[in-house]
Amino acid sequence: MTDTVCVVGSLMMDLITYATRRPLPGETLVGDDFTMTPGGKGFNQAVAAARAGSRTSLVGRVGADQFGSIFRQALAEEEIDTTHLHGAEQDGTGVGLPVVERGGQNSIIIVPRANASVTAADVAAARSAITAADVLLLQLELPLDAVWQAARIARSAGVKVILNPAPAAALPADLLSLVDYFVPNEVEVCLYAEGEVMAERLDDLASRFPRMNVVVTWGERGVIGRLVGDDGVALSLREPAPVVNAVDTVGAGDVFCGYLAAGLAHGVPPAAAIRSAVSAASLAVTRTGSGLSAPYAKEIQA
Repeated sequence: MTDTVCVVGSLMMDLITYATRRPLPGETLVGDDFTMTPGGKGFNQAVAAARAGSRTSLVGRVGADQFGSIFRQALAEEEIDTTHLHGAEQDGTGVGLPVVERGGQNSIIIVPRANASVTAADVAAARSAITAADVLLLQLELPLDAVWQAARIARSAGVKVILNPAPAAALPADLLSLVDYFVPNEVEVCLYAEGEVMAERLDDLASRFPRMNVVVTWGERGVIGRLVGDDGVALSLREPAPVVNAVDTVGAGDVFCGYLAAGLAHGVPPAAAIRSAVSAASLAVTRTGSGLSAPYAKEIQA
């Protein structure tokens, strides 16, 4: 193990508004606060993996604009390898528009912009970064052919593949067959599995992808899922979250994914990596912001 994580993913400048509730259709609502912070699932997860202690690289695109410059500076400060972070001359840096309620729940609109121009060829050019990693971390804020290419390269090199299927989209079985850890939230899992309750959905995924580990992030309840051992035997997973005073849940799932990837890259047993990831996400929701709310490993140990 080289304790290395490669993230192929998005970068979106988050323009976050805070309000007592989300507005109704046609309603103008006065908010409580506003902040701007680097985000996007790729950036958030890369920062979390780096702060968890892994050597981390990020493959993606930003615009040739002020937001792009902010991202490059933030990544440099986190010591994340940006060799394969390219600029898009014609497209601006992606933006996210979260609305956060008191209590921390949120809704988000994203506008991919430069992220939409990431191609399978871009990913192929980053083959060395992917194959040098212990874990490849993917999401769905990039074009599907780029995600698929990254998964193929990783699988051919024996690199573990984590897929966080967000935003939820229909996925071919051939892509899912390349995934070692499938990490949806409680809303996203409904698109990929049939069943009235969570246990039935997990059973459905298990019947179709018996070698795939499934970890469903379940908000304040923690995570639930199934882990498959080297002997092919699957064990149920349930890791409750500690009780915290949540103020902002934007990016909490990304912190979980980044810490999970870092733990696996470090050689930590999956159940222990998940436990640490739950703790990290729980601490992150006590802070405002998205990617930069990720805690450092020493905070989790404390």
